Amino acid sequence: MKKNILRSLFIVMGAITVVGAHAAELSGAASVNITSDTAAAAKDIAFDEARRQIISDALGQYANPEQLADIVSKAPVNDLTELIASSSVDGEQQSDTTYSATITMTINRDAARQWMNDNYIQNWLTDGRTGDVFVAHIVMSDKLARWIELNDIVRENDIDMNTQFINGNQITVEIPASQRAIFTIAVRDAGWRHADQDGVLHISK
Repeated sequence: MKKNILRSLFIVMGAITVVGAHAAELSGAASVNITSDTAAAAKDIAFDEARRQIISDALGQYANPEQLADIVSKAPVNDLTELIASSSVDGEQQSDTTYSATITMTINRDAARQWMNDNYIQNWLTDGRTGDVFVAHIVMSDKLARWIELNDIVRENDIDMNTQFINGNQITVEIPASQRAIFTIAVRDAGWRHADQDGVLHISK
């Protein structure tokens, strides 16, 4: 990468639009403004940085974030390019040395799942076809007390909850899609805050 590169990159968190019953389209948008020796070089840098950030944001909800970030930062451009199913550019502007635009990319779910498995990244990205499970992110102010409470809720409502990842007071779980409604109602009635963000259920207490 050439010296004297000035860059600024604003990333819109990976926007995952629900399609069909439970399948999600993995996509994200990044607004980039890059200055380099030439506009062509700036454009290459812009697309590379946008691609890496969008992949990190979109897949970060379905994978060990530390492992994912490490592999994405080191991955060759060609490897990451193969994960992108489609891309589009909005508001493109360039001069002799700068390039700016809003870049939107959609990730190929099957390719992403295979790539994470090949790189030994712990993940729970489903194939998007069966729609049999959904992901829930849990944030707890008192990990022990809240985790016990949540497990009591799950047991009382006969919900099948599978723990995927634990990081301090944050836990990621999978729950059958058929039990999403009853789980959401149960945690809400128990005073937990909940929100559906990009197809992932976020709950906290």
